Amino acid sequence: MASTAATLSWSSSSWLQSLGKNMNETTKISDKRTVMAVVAQKKAKKTRKIILKEDVAELGKKGQLLDVKAGFYRNFLHPMGKAQIVTPLLLKEMRMEEERIEAEKKRVKEEAQQLAIIFETVGAFKVKRKGGKGKLIFGTVTAQDLVDIIKAQLQRDVDKRLVSLPEIRETGEYIAELKLHPEVTARVRLNVFAN
Repeated sequence: MASTAATLSWSSSSWLQSLGKNMNETTKISDKRTVMAVVAQKKAKKTRKIILKEDVAELGKKGQLLDVKAGFYRNFLHPMGKAQIVTPLLLKEMRMEEERIEAEKKRVKEEAQQLAIIFETVGAFKVKRKGGKGKLIFGTVTAQDLVDIIKAQLQRDVDKRLVSLPEIRETGEYIAELKLHPEVTARVRLNVFAN
């Protein structure tokens, strides 16, 4: 018996043929060999797209969309209740909430602009104080005084922290600023008289 060992080749035709035959039988190998290239696969990036439910130090603020490693989400963020995987429904809800917030901001700004127009068209608010020598008055006119005058004349509540007044120690005309909105400031005239 001729001892020719069955050889396996990576060529597709001879390899498949040798699988079908008994291993003790001899296999003829054709001279045509096909070369198969083996391409290494890259390691898959395991990240998750999440939304933060609360502020996380060195990661982000509440409501922020982030890509984080799957293990970090699985082992820390999810068990602690700090994040949630982003779904199409969640994205839709977020967009609707953002639109609602933007509409509310726009409404508040328009309301502040209308209030500023009202304050500026009133003319001058009159403030009476006890007079001293010449143009001097006793005491100063404060932000609370202006707030009280606005409430009495216009029936509008204004927070005194929004009022910016120059130092008023004598009679005359002054300009006060009311910061009604981060983008809207009303300028109000004050006439200070002595009794």
